[in-house]
Amino acid sequence: MSQHNIRLEVMRSLEPKIDGFIDQFLIPVEEIWQPSDFLPDSQSDQFFKEVTEIREGAKEIGYDLWVTLVADTITEEALPTYESWLLDVDGIDQHQDKNGWTKWIRNWTSEENRHGDVLNKYLYLSGRVNMKEVEKSTQYLIADGFDIGTDRDPYKNFIYTSFQELATNISHKRVGQFAKKTGNHLLGKMCAIIAGDEMRHHLAYREFVKHIFDQDPSQMLLAFADMMKKKIVMPAHFLRESGGAASSAFEVFSNCAQRLGVYTSKDYIDILEKLNTYWDIENLRALSDEAEKARDYLVKLPDRLTRISERMKFPQDQHHFKWVTPNGML
Repeated sequence: MSQHNIRLEVMRSLEPKIDGFIDQFLIPVEEIWQPSDFLPDSQSDQFFKEVTEIREGAKEIGYDLWVTLVADTITEEALPTYESWLLDVDGIDQHQDKNGWTKWIRNWTSEENRHGDVLNKYLYLSGRVNMKEVEKSTQYLIADGFDIGTDRDPYKNFIYTSFQELATNISHKRVGQFAKKTGNHLLGKMCAIIAGDEMRHHLAYREFVKHIFDQDPSQMLLAFADMMKKKIVMPAHFLRESGGAASSAFEVFSNCAQRLGVYTSKDYIDILEKLNTYWDIENLRALSDEAEKARDYLVKLPDRLTRISERMKFPQDQHHFKWVTPNGML
């Protein structure tokens, strides 16, 4: 049987578990938080007072934090790209009503959709962001799509989501912590609860990979090593401002996040180490010779990346994004 067909068989074997995964890692619509739980109620007499409070609280947020928050929002708003990409993965058939993987992706997407909604509305109400420029960047990002190096391979895609969901958790959590330090407890709560969603999603995709390791360890390990050799690129790696080329804004946004400590090279290495440990790759058995070499690479990679990160330098000068003026005020 070809490797492609083996992957399809493994995906099918996991389908009966999907309802259990949904119950374990996702929250029913009637129970989960919604953006309106955090934002001013436009039907309330207190609406304008609460908007004023948001605008006042937003004044204390520094420039780099604004840039990071805006870029995180744009990344969340590009959700159509992520759903269409996952629905095209081998073993996932959106045209079959009973396909368990399709059910998972649609339920996962419905949870993710709330993140961009609440952050976008917060940016709009804050009065500190040029929303038209943000909206242009969002449209560009969706139009440009992304290339994360996974092709349609479910093994590589689940490695990516396991890694990326934890990276997103870290970024939102840290933005929330910094916001609280400025006294902005509303933004802090919003980012913290989004981070909680991302952690649940990370735990789910991490579990999918664990189940695949149980059935097809050599090929899963090769997929893991391949993704790490390519490097896990962020879903917003084609991020641009209006008038700029694709990817032209991503590096400078990353520099902001690195300067603040929102998401750093150390975090990247920590995620890799956590995945190595959870999947217990050092103790996998019955591996092919090629997979043994892949394991050796993955085990040594954190130390190698640490040595590289210690030599890395990040520009300290602030790029003047069209999204936010240098002092965070319009």
